[in-house]
Amino acid sequence: MNRVIIGIGSNIDPDRNVDEALRRIGQGCHIVKQSGFAQTRPIGPQDQGDFLNSAVLVETEMTQEGLRDWLKAVEDQMGRTRTGEKFGPRTIDLDIVVWNGRVVDEDVRRRDFLARSVLELCPELGL
Repeated sequence: MNRVIIGIGSNIDPDRNVDEALRRIGQGCHIVKQSGFAQTRPIGPQDQGDFLNSAVLVETEMTQEGLRDWLKAVEDQMGRTRTGEKFGPRTIDLDIVVWNGRVVDEDVRRRDFLARSVLELCPELGL
């Protein structure tokens, strides 16, 4: 069984979309624990809404590649647009950030809100 932390973010109808993402993640993985929420300004253009961010610790039998592909499919089903501004508005953004105790997304070290969420879920990582 793989233990994974998935980062979640949205700035388009964020309350509804984060709740829906959590529901869908729970259908494909066993959610062990969820971090608190953090509201952040967008990294890119500032003429967009703030992001609502969280993270979940899940257990899954999927491979890392399989989970990544499944999360992309969830994003697509929820209306994620993959064209345009790299740091533009997002219906939903789902990223694998920790895989079996190993940080696999360097944004964890660059984004304080993400590091706090990861440490809330796995304090033993000692970022």
